[in-house]
Amino acid sequence: MKTLAVILLALGLSFGANAQFKKAAVHATGLTCAMCSKATYESLQSLPFVDKIDTDLDNTTFILTFKTGVPVNIDAIKAKVEDAGFSVGKLVMTANFDALSVQNDTHVSFAGSTLHFMDVKNQVLSGDKDITVIDKDFVSAKQFKKFSAETSMPCYKTGMMSSCCKTNTGNASGRIYHVTI
Repeated sequence: MKTLAVILLALGLSFGANAQFKKAAVHATGLTCAMCSKATYESLQSLPFVDKIDTDLDNTTFILTFKTGVPVNIDAIKAKVEDAGFSVGKLVMTANFDALSVQNDTHVSFAGSTLHFMDVKNQVLSGDKDITVIDKDFVSAKQFKKFSAETSMPCYKTGMMSSCCKTNTGNASGRIYHVTI
């Protein structure tokens, strides 16, 4: 009986660890000096789900490694960069997928967030994959306009799910993140 409980606990931990964001590469725009980088680093370091931060100052990019099992708030990353006085030029999230089926212009639930996959081929995602957040304020105005033309769903312009948007659990409201591979 004790062995069965240990096996079930181990299986539960491995399933829970599969669907999660592992790290992110945040390109901050507007950094001009070491003090700018330090302010951004310290701001990002205060996020409760960040385990460690590496920097690539040549590309003004911060590589965030997330704590295992702690939910990641994508908007909080953007807010911390903005709190330091800068903006996000690009955000690439590394996620660990467990046979997640994705299709172009569809929504899926993942790691406590709803993701709207855009400009992707139908595929099954397994293992670590990089996804790029393409919401407004995460990409340039030119890129946002390009992606806007690729969907008729109003959620891309607002960043919020609406009556047009359905998840695998039905109509939903709340924040949605638009991503591409």
